[in-house]
Amino acid sequence: MQDDLALIERVRQGEQEAYAGLVNKYKHRIYVFLFRMLGEAQDAQDLAQEVFIKAYFQLDTFTGSSQFFTWLYRIAYCRAIDELRRRKPVKSVPIHDLEFADTLTPESICLAKEQAASLREQVMALPESYRTVLLLRHTQELSYKEIGEVLDLPPDTVQVRLYRARKKLREVLTASEQGGGLHEMLDI
Repeated sequence: MQDDLALIERVRQGEQEAYAGLVNKYKHRIYVFLFRMLGEAQDAQDLAQEVFIKAYFQLDTFTGSSQFFTWLYRIAYCRAIDELRRRKPVKSVPIHDLEFADTLTPESICLAKEQAASLREQVMALPESYRTVLLLRHTQELSYKEIGEVLDLPPDTVQVRLYRARKKLREVLTASEQGGGLHEMLDI
């Protein structure tokens, strides 16, 4: 965090090149978060650029009361929500009869890719509030407190939403008859 504050101060003093350090440090994490929220690579790429541009122009509003990356995630989260509201709702597609193979064969690798795609579809079908906490916790590995800062929620609310998200995902996976192996893989 100290590194971020030093870069921010350099940017505020007119050294625009210092902002590249912040972008390079967080661009992959922001892109992955947006990709998992939106499900489309090009949209995630475009929004990631918008997030960093917006953050640059709003850098004076960053007070340092939270970590820079949670402030940046908040901007990304708000932008992703705006984009999702603009879109039509995503519908879940049930996938049946998927099994895990015990050995790595071309067939098992292909099956694992299909299961991962199915899981992404099921996660995308979750309500936005559940999907967001699930992604921030499991793909970005943020703490409850950090997720709370991003979403402007108390950590207890984050914990409840995460519990409900896992429960809902477990129900969806069980209903689509593929749950067993994915439950173990996801620890849900």
